[in-house]
Amino acid sequence: MARNIAFLFAFTTLLSPQLMNTQSPHAGSTAQNLTNNQIAAEKYIRESEIQWTEAVVSGDVSVVQRILADDFVGVDPSDGHPYNKREEISSTRQERGEYISDHLADVKIRFFGNAAIAQGSESWERRTGKPRRGRFVWTDTWVLRNGRWQIVAAEDMIAAPLAVKNAK
Repeated sequence: MARNIAFLFAFTTLLSPQLMNTQSPHAGSTAQNLTNNQIAAEKYIRESEIQWTEAVVSGDVSVVQRILADDFVGVDPSDGHPYNKREEISSTRQERGEYISDHLADVKIRFFGNAAIAQGSESWERRTGKPRRGRFVWTDTWVLRNGRWQIVAAEDMIAAPLAVKNAK
């Protein structure tokens, strides 16, 4: 019994600062590293989302190859059918020149451990076809695997273009 009390005292005295993240010389640095890692990941994800919208216009498949996981599954906004990484690469290559512009309007990123949800919208304009202008509103699921953030799932929907506000 005395041995158990001595062990309990030693355990709580020596380890409780680390468990509570107080009074530990490393508590602040661990929290800081996580914050710095999250900031860097958010920057990478945001820049990658911008690059993907630009790839829609340019046909740059290297962006798609880099940011989509090999087991990626997306949902097509036109009819809801699923597509994979290979199909997205092919589509990006084939549709080069179809869009005049595609600009990321906004993106919000939330982290859940080694996963992140990016939700945003982008405005686009086509050279031909209907509709000529529109928006994609989307959700991309990012996962950190082997030190790399990649998209494992994407769901897009077509939305009406945002109304242009007149300055008074």
